[in-house]
Amino acid sequence: MVRRPVAWIVALVLFAEGCGIAALQWIMGMVVDNQDMSLAGLDPDLMSLSSKIGGVVFGLYFVLCGVVALLVGVRDRAPAGLGRVLLISAAVVHGVLGAVGWGLVGRGAFLFMMVVMGLLVLLLMTYDGQRRPAPEEAGDGPDGTGDSPEDGSPVTDAPVSPPPAPTTP
Repeated sequence: MVRRPVAWIVALVLFAEGCGIAALQWIMGMVVDNQDMSLAGLDPDLMSLSSKIGGVVFGLYFVLCGVVALLVGVRDRAPAGLGRVLLISAAVVHGVLGAVGWGLVGRGAFLFMMVVMGLLVLLLMTYDGQRRPAPEEAGDGPDGTGDSPEDGSPVTDAPVSPPPAPTTP
C-alpha cells in the first residue's frame, strides 16, 4: 500500500517547508531591519515586522497542513472537512508558487514545488475512493448494514414499473 508512506512523506516535507519558510522570512525581516531599508517611503520597522509575522503565519499554515497529512497517515483514513480543504489549498499554493518560482528563481524551485504538489494530489487521490458514507446514508437495517434482503442481494432504488396493461382485440 502506497497511501501511508505518501502521507508520512507529505507530512515531513510540509513540516520542513513550514519551518524553512518561517526561518527565511524571519531572516529577511532581520536584514531589512539591520539595513534600515525602505520601499517607497514605507517604515522599515513596519516592513521588518510584517515580514516576520507573514513568515510565521505562512510557516504555521504549512505545519498545520503537515499535521493533517500526519493524521491521515496515522489513521489511514481520508481527510475530511477542513483537513481536506487545507490539503487542497496547499496543492493550489504549491502550483502557484511553482509557476512564480519558474520565472523568479529557476527550474529547481519549479521542480520542487511540482513534486510537493504531486505528492499532495497523490495523497488526496489515493484516499478518494475510500470515503465512508455519512450516517444518514449508511442504512438503518437491524444489523446497521442497510436494508438488504436476507439472501444478500443488493437493494436498488430503481423505480418499479407497473405491469403492462392488457390489450383488447
